[in-house]
Amino acid sequence: MKIIILGAGQVGSSVAANLASEANDITVVDTDVKRLEALQDRLDIRTISGQASHPDVLRRAGAEDADMILAVTNSDETNMIACQVSYTLFHTPTKIARVRSAEYLDHPELFSQEALPVDVLISPEQEITDYVQRLIDYPGALQVLDFAGGKVQLVAIKAYYGGPLVGHQLKTLKEHIPGIDTRVAAIFRRGKPIHPEGDTIIEADDEVFFIAARKNIRAVMSELRRLDKPCKRVILAGGGNIGTRLAKALESRYQVKIIDHNAARASVISEQLERTIVLLGDAADEELLIEENIENTDVFCSLTNDDEANILSAMLAKRLGARKVMALINRAAYVDLVESGEIDIAVSPHQATIGSLLAHVRRGDVVVVHSLRRGAAEAIEAIAHGDRKTSKVVGRAIEEIKLPPGTSIGAVVRGDEVLIAHHDTVIEAEDHVILFVVDKRRITDVERLFQVGVTFL
Repeated sequence: MKIIILGAGQVGSSVAANLASEANDITVVDTDVKRLEALQDRLDIRTISGQASHPDVLRRAGAEDADMILAVTNSDETNMIACQVSYTLFHTPTKIARVRSAEYLDHPELFSQEALPVDVLISPEQEITDYVQRLIDYPGALQVLDFAGGKVQLVAIKAYYGGPLVGHQLKTLKEHIPGIDTRVAAIFRRGKPIHPEGDTIIEADDEVFFIAARKNIRAVMSELRRLDKPCKRVILAGGGNIGTRLAKALESRYQVKIIDHNAARASVISEQLERTIVLLGDAADEELLIEENIENTDVFCSLTNDDEANILSAMLAKRLGARKVMALINRAAYVDLVESGEIDIAVSPHQATIGSLLAHVRRGDVVVVHSLRRGAAEAIEAIAHGDRKTSKVVGRAIEEIKLPPGTSIGAVVRGDEVLIAHHDTVIEAEDHVILFVVDKRRITDVERLFQVGVTFL
């Protein structure tokens, strides 16, 4: 596929790295020559220096025969105009734009083919808001990902000493929770993937990814670790777009406080929020945190634009007694660094955004892609089409399907019914199939499985 990526920032660079490894023809456009040179040194891609929305720059980038434009510069306006130019002058089939401002997103009619022809809108702020909200709803989870409109969830948790299943074989899970069907999709032990078998013994500190119907998630979590108490009190540091959105989403169910150091901003958000207590101050101020009962806080989440400030305030909150702390971190190099220390979860905006983008790049009918473990693995939701003659999966039991190494099918969603995958589960046309791919190099093979051929030999 020929793809032009506009913007070589965190998201643009990460998407380029993901797609370049999958035999796509990638061109990256940016005004920063040094950034482009650094990218070209480590990836097999073309780079063009120039203003992303200018017609001549897009023409030099190959827009005349591009399959897709990904506009992910730091400017909403540049992204939207680039899509308009690509549509009007080059008839580019698929145009994806990152748009951050709620002022635009609140008016979806702006993004029709007659107005601003954007096929897919990506909003990092909304992606992160949803992501953090799920983590707060499921205390103890490292990642919570939705599939099939939320009917199925994939949850990553760390197995702890004292968990009922730790030290036991996976096949005993059924005895612990009779009547509840689940499947362990993958286990990471000391950073390395282990293919889960019935006789695999779960060890303390294993990172376990399991899939289950949404209603059964808590029951399965309780088998792998002592269930954390439900959250009641949440403190958010940073009253920007993400902090404000998250406060709005949480305030009806939790006691929420939000700290911002900017008096004008604090005044604005205090009018927008109904139940949230807005505090003017520095989130790294020890006296302020103690005054606001940080030791009784269930979740402290630092969401400012400053990575270092987020890390420091989250570490301080943890030291002062907050039960769980999260920090929004843009720099990829910092993410692994902080999660091995006092910070429970590092939230990476570009990883949250990449999944949305990848779903539109994948061949075959792929509707959801979630990037896992900093992009090393992926969870994919694909729709099976065709029949036994034209498809490699339809009409076949899972044990008949030649899955690429390191790939497993976790669940099948048929209408409103959730079927946890077993060796004899037969896939039917229009089923939503949820797969876990440990080795990203196998993604192309997985895509081919779900492409419908004119004839299948």
